[in-house]
Amino acid sequence: MSNDLNSFSMDFFQLSGKVAIVTGGNKGLGQGCAVALAKAGADLFIVTHGKEWNETRDLIEETGQKVQFHQADLADRTAVKGVVEACLKTFGRIDILVNNAGTIRRAPLLEYKEDDWDAVVDINQNAVYFLSQEVAKVMVEQKSGKIINIASMLSFQGGKFVPPYTASKHAVMGITKAFANELAEHNVQINAIAPGYVATANTLPIRSDEKRNQEILGRIPAARWATPVDLMGAAVFLASRASDYMNGHILAVDGGWLAR
Repeated sequence: MSNDLNSFSMDFFQLSGKVAIVTGGNKGLGQGCAVALAKAGADLFIVTHGKEWNETRDLIEETGQKVQFHQADLADRTAVKGVVEACLKTFGRIDILVNNAGTIRRAPLLEYKEDDWDAVVDINQNAVYFLSQEVAKVMVEQKSGKIINIASMLSFQGGKFVPPYTASKHAVMGITKAFANELAEHNVQINAIAPGYVATANTLPIRSDEKRNQEILGRIPAARWATPVDLMGAAVFLASRASDYMNGHILAVDGGWLAR
């Protein structure tokens, strides 16, 4: 990048001509990231487990960008390769990957079931690794790309009643750093966003527990839960030219949670 300060402009945040894969992009944080990237000029290839995507389609088409939906079970490693092949067939390139798809299952540690451990780790950890690996092959070949993982406050902390979620989100932080060490020289940047407590379907059980809800709000300096809108700016930044010298960073967007 040029050392001429006059070379910087707001165009650094533009994503015109870019193609982004967003997993779990039909609702919650994924939907927010997908719409943000579309508003910045990217076309979207959205991977979902189900077929509830009409709202997201409408939001993206309102921006004037193209969107394609692809149904897949990311716990199936053959399906992961199918995602990459389908995106390339549709758009011919992959510039951005947002590994947003995730799941959580809550139970006391001493009662936690093996099947629940496997289900969480398969999506939150294994799918992130294998999809990033496949997409990285494309990005290294084209000598550019951005991978954005969705980490968590539980990438830094232990939490309660969610041992595989905590383990998998620690792994997401490690995967981000490990990939960055090898991909940076190929002009591929991989970073992660660590959201604070966000009002989504995954956190509804906590928000419905008045005692737990007040405990959480009492520790957040911003004194409110985040919404997907709060993550949209970070997603555009990490997907854009403006973050070309960021590698292996975990960007907390937490209302000050980690500062307490």
